[in-house]
Amino acid sequence: MKQSKLSLLIEILFVSTKLGLTSFGGPIAHLGYFHEEYVRKRKWLDEQRYANLVALCQFLPGPASSQVGIGIGVMRGGLVGGILAFVGFTIPSVIILILFALVLNKIEIGNSGWIHGLKIVAVAVVAHAILGMAQKLTPDLSRKAIALLALLCTLLWQTAYSQVSVILIAAVAGFIIYKEQKEDSQTAIHVPFSRKLAFVCLGLFFGLLVALPILREMTSSSWVALFDSFYRSGSLVFGGGHVVLPLLEREFVPGGWLSKEAFLAGYGAAQAVPGPLFTFAAYIGAVVGGWTGGLLATFAIFLPAFLLVLGTLPFWASLSGNPKIKGALMGVNAAVVGILISAFYTPIWISSILGPIDFAFAALLFSLLAYWKLPPWVIVVTGIIGGYLIG
Repeated sequence: MKQSKLSLLIEILFVSTKLGLTSFGGPIAHLGYFHEEYVRKRKWLDEQRYANLVALCQFLPGPASSQVGIGIGVMRGGLVGGILAFVGFTIPSVIILILFALVLNKIEIGNSGWIHGLKIVAVAVVAHAILGMAQKLTPDLSRKAIALLALLCTLLWQTAYSQVSVILIAAVAGFIIYKEQKEDSQTAIHVPFSRKLAFVCLGLFFGLLVALPILREMTSSSWVALFDSFYRSGSLVFGGGHVVLPLLEREFVPGGWLSKEAFLAGYGAAQAVPGPLFTFAAYIGAVVGGWTGGLLATFAIFLPAFLLVLGTLPFWASLSGNPKIKGALMGVNAAVVGILISAFYTPIWISSILGPIDFAFAALLFSLLAYWKLPPWVIVVTGIIGGYLIG
């Protein structure tokens, strides 16, 4: 018996919300949960198409796991299916982080021991992410060199344009060094909409990227400025949620939108919730502008991901077979490692490790996460308790 459109959409929302409530552990873990639920259990798509979709979302800037979820929703239920898959996977952590921000706004957090514990959690989590990404993305000397140069540039040249410039230079370097990569066989990803809609989405993506900064200068509106900052951050981040940290920190902390303590406390709290790490934007938006700011920030930072998935799905088979495109992506991914190490030093390390006891506690949390394989929420709870006791 054929499933009705309404029941199909309800099923997409139900399954994605279940994943949004239970998917702890970051983007790599999310992709494992998706594979188990969508491929093995429900058979919404086969292994090859899932692998191709993951490859596409790794190629695009933005939150890879969220983009995979959107893509599966689109392939299963069209445009509405993609929206529902995104909403279900994202909204649980958005609600939790907005509530956390509203509570935090009412208390003094500067010298709180448990807040300092959350900041040390951020040290352990990002250190773990760096090691995993470095092993995968910088396996040879050329990519290690690209990562090192990205680290030096973003650490010593801290401007609004440094990260974007480094990514562009790394793409050119990867294009030159790895342009002879062998072509892999690809299975086309079938999508239930035309290439015309894809072109509209790509046009809107680039149009907003150009128009929003101009509108920001013309209007001097804080809401336009907020939308622009989150949209650009969501548009220019390769490598997932951890890499968005330096962009958001440089957008909001130096300008006085929120304190460094509040920024790092929210980042630590974001490790304790399921779903995509990009929902950290909901926390920042709520600190700056209440619950409406949290929802606006969420919409703005995820909008580029949505537009890029819709805009590239119909073209992925031809794009992914191009060895020059692959080479550029390899260079970008190597640069992401260097950018993340830079963010690890500032603001995370210098704001969190203030003495030997902090370093010892960070080493303990890192070991529990990396070697004992404890889930992130256990690390967060341990960090809060330990920070309170240290404080």
